[in-house]
Amino acid sequence: MFRLAASALSLSLLTSVALAEPVAYEFDKSHANLSFTYDHLGYSTTDGRFGDWDGTLMIDKETPENSSIEFTINIDSLDTFWADRDTHLKSPDFFDAAKFPQATFKSTSIEQTGENQLAVTGDLTIKGITKPTTLTVDVVGLGEHPMAKKEAAGFAVNTVIKRSDFGMDMFVPYVGDEVTVTFHAETLIADTTN
Repeated sequence: MFRLAASALSLSLLTSVALAEPVAYEFDKSHANLSFTYDHLGYSTTDGRFGDWDGTLMIDKETPENSSIEFTINIDSLDTFWADRDTHLKSPDFFDAAKFPQATFKSTSIEQTGENQLAVTGDLTIKGITKPTTLTVDVVGLGEHPMAKKEAAGFAVNTVIKRSDFGMDMFVPYVGDEVTVTFHAETLIADTTN
């Protein structure tokens, strides 16, 4: 009888693990920032950010490879802290925001590369051009949020892309082709009571 009960318990645990699914998390936009930098003529670094973006994040803590992310950036929210430059970057010379108002990223694979680090590969689409891109993701926190009293996860994300890969090669090589993209984000487990 004991052996039968133990077998039933083992089967139950295995089934629950097999049925475990990724959980939805929501971005806390008041504690997140999507920014970029590029070299200008070897004399300075130009900084910018996108203020309007959204994403769908699914996290599987036990099997990170089952996690996923989809991300959308509204190009018109670009801000380099200089209005004339912003206008030029949104023009057909660069992002052509009127024709291509959004950039997107959709993960295709996730690999755990360290204790708290992931390599997230996906399809990045800018200006209608899609290229495979890998993000380096450092998990800076995972656990109960001390103020929200719910599960939270924090990330620091970095990647380097070539703007010429996306049809934006004006002024290369004088203005840097490589753009460093950084994303810091705090997320909370989604409320499923609605």
